[in-house]
Amino acid sequence: MQITQVRESEGETFTRVFDARKGRGAVSNMQGRYEVEQRVGFDDGWGVPEPENGETDEGGEPAALRTIITEETARTIISRNKSPDLPFNASLNPYRGCEHGCVYCFARPTHAYLGLSPGLDFESRIFAKTNAPELLLRELAKPSYLPETITVGINTDAYQPCERELQITRRVLQILSDCRHPAALITKSSLIERDIDILAPMAARRQMIAAVTIATLDPALARKLEPRAATPTRRLRVIRTLAEAGIPVSVSVAPVIPFINEPELEDIVAAAAEAGARRAGYTVLRLPWEVNPLFQQWLQTYFPERANRVMNRIREMRGGKDNDSDFATRMRGEGVWAELIRQRFEKAVQRSGMHQHGWFDMLDASQFVAPARPARASPSGQFNLF
Repeated sequence: MQITQVRESEGETFTRVFDARKGRGAVSNMQGRYEVEQRVGFDDGWGVPEPENGETDEGGEPAALRTIITEETARTIISRNKSPDLPFNASLNPYRGCEHGCVYCFARPTHAYLGLSPGLDFESRIFAKTNAPELLLRELAKPSYLPETITVGINTDAYQPCERELQITRRVLQILSDCRHPAALITKSSLIERDIDILAPMAARRQMIAAVTIATLDPALARKLEPRAATPTRRLRVIRTLAEAGIPVSVSVAPVIPFINEPELEDIVAAAAEAGARRAGYTVLRLPWEVNPLFQQWLQTYFPERANRVMNRIREMRGGKDNDSDFATRMRGEGVWAELIRQRFEKAVQRSGMHQHGWFDMLDASQFVAPARPARASPSGQFNLF
C-alpha cells in the first residue's frame, strides 16, 4: 500500500510516497530530530521514488524488513523518574526499540538519541542489554540501596521476540525473585506465560503484579495498529492464564484514540474482566516529538477518510495542540471529550466489578534480601578480601 503526501513550500510542490510494509507499524523511516542533515524526498519526474529503508519485492510492494538485534553493554540499568502522574519511581528496560511496531508508542523518539529513525528503525533495530542481570545485581548489592517496586518493561516491552533465546528478562526476574524484591510487569506478549514459575511465587509473597495492554479487540485493526504484538484474543488468554496462576493482573486500555479504538472502550473492559483481570487503567493517545508525524502518516495511510476528525478530537483534548506534555493532563487529556472518556471508562469498570489501578502501594518491599556484594579487583588486579 502506498500513500502520497503533498507539501507546498515557497511556491513549489513536493510529493512524498510512503510505503506501508506488511508486519510493520510505521509507514516511513523519518529522520530523528538530532540529525544534522535533513532530507526531503520528492518525485522529480524521472521515475517512481524508491521506498525508504529497503527495496521492493517482485510485485513492486515494499520488501519486508529484517529485524537486526544488537547486543549492548549498558552502563546503568535502573531508571528513576519524578513524574507525579506515574505510580512508580524505578523502572528497568532490558531492550531498546520494540519489534511489536505499535505506531503510537511514546518511546519511539528515544531511537533518535542513537542516531536512528523513530520510524521503521525503532521496530527493526533492537538493542539488547545483555549485561542487565549483572548490573541489577550490582545495584541491589549497594549498601545504600533502598528497595522499591521496579517496573520491568515500561519503556519498551520486556518480552521482545528475541527474548525467547536471550532470556535477559527472565534472568532479571529471577534475580528480583531471589532477592525478595517487588516488581511489576506490563506487556503485550504471550511470552510472559513462560515465566509463570517465577512470577507466581513472587505474587504469593505480594511482590508481583502484571498488566496486559489491550488497545483493541478487532484483529484487523490490531494488525495495522500494533502489527507484531500478540493478537487481542491471545492477550485475553494471557490475562486468564496469569489470573489462574494467582498473579494479580490488570488491563491497560491504551492508548484511547478517538474514532479508531475509542468506540471499543467498554467492550475491552468487559472482555478483560471476564478473562480474570481485577483492575483496569487507561490513557489517551500521546503524540510527543516524532510520534506526531508518524501517527499522522499512519492515519492518512489506513484511515484517510477520518484522519481530520481524529486529529481534531485529539487537539480538542490537548488544548488546541497536537500534544501537551503537562503532567496534570498528558495521560487523560482535558476538555469535554476527555471528560466523556473518563466517565465512560469509570462506569465500565464499575459494571465489570473491577477496580481502577492502585496496586503499587500493596507490594511488599520489607522482605528484601540484598545479594552478596560482588568481589572487586584492586588497581593491581588482586581481589579485595574485605
